[in-house]
Amino acid sequence: MMWGYGFGWPMMFFMFLVTVLCIALLVAFVWALVRWLNRRNGMMYPYQSTLPAMELLRQRFARGEIDAATFERMKAQLEESEAERTTQYQHPLV
Repeated sequence: MMWGYGFGWPMMFFMFLVTVLCIALLVAFVWALVRWLNRRNGMMYPYQSTLPAMELLRQRFARGEIDAATFERMKAQLEESEAERTTQYQHPLV
């Protein structure tokens, strides 16, 4: 026992506060680093694409991921689905 000597509870409170602050700063740094690395690699949202389906198909064909027969078959399917979609949403003017 210290019998009144020492720092007491205020010093213990500040030590606890500094420990919590250091942990919070470390977590924030790791979070920011992960976000920065993901954005830098272009993988922030890997399943969202802003390119139309036909453009993606052309890029896959250009990279050699699919052959000419597959490209033509998928292109026909895309054109058919686009035609169905446009006729489905066209309403006659009354």
